[in-house]
Amino acid sequence: MKKLIYLFFALNSLAVSAQEKIKLTNLTKSELPKGISYKGNLKEAVRWTDESGVNLVITCETEEAVSITAPSEDYWEKYLFAHHYLLFEDSIRQTWKVTDYIKECPLDIAADFVKNTFQVTDLDKDGIAEVWMMYLLTCTGDVSPAAMKIIMYEGTQKHAMRGENKVDIGNGEFVGGDYKFDKAFNQAPVAFRDFAMKLWNANVKAKWY
Repeated sequence: MKKLIYLFFALNSLAVSAQEKIKLTNLTKSELPKGISYKGNLKEAVRWTDESGVNLVITCETEEAVSITAPSEDYWEKYLFAHHYLLFEDSIRQTWKVTDYIKECPLDIAADFVKNTFQVTDLDKDGIAEVWMMYLLTCTGDVSPAAMKIIMYEGTQKHAMRGENKVDIGNGEFVGGDYKFDKAFNQAPVAFRDFAMKLWNANVKAKWY
């Protein structure tokens, strides 16, 4: 009898874990639903289903280009974007969009997602996914820290962690690496901040050059 009870709870635990796990489907450019458009180069295209419905997130980056708002052709700009959609049988609804950029830069420029940091989780196990992205922004002519951000959405609630990456300025001496949570992160479950700090620390030495 005890073995049967143990087996019941073990199977029930596995069932709950299976419900909490979010299954992701990666899409190619040709597999995107009709009506989805974007600027630049596609970096991520991921679909999943949670309590809110069928979700789609795409991220993309533009190439470096002459800044259209600058006084001469010696200035550059670069953009990155992230779009979230809910997919219905007969329609598509965009629920949020992230846009960031460097403009009018006469030096070395970057506006790049940090490789392998895009993630979809359900850390608070409420059935609504959290979408994580991390990227660097800089306009510089020397070896100095770049602005670094983690942006996370749960539903339509945005959370931001902002700071700078850590760079080696010689002889093993590093500068940078500081960060600050916004109000939404500070009021969120501890699991969100713990995950953000782990993601930050794992990529704080990310290079943009």
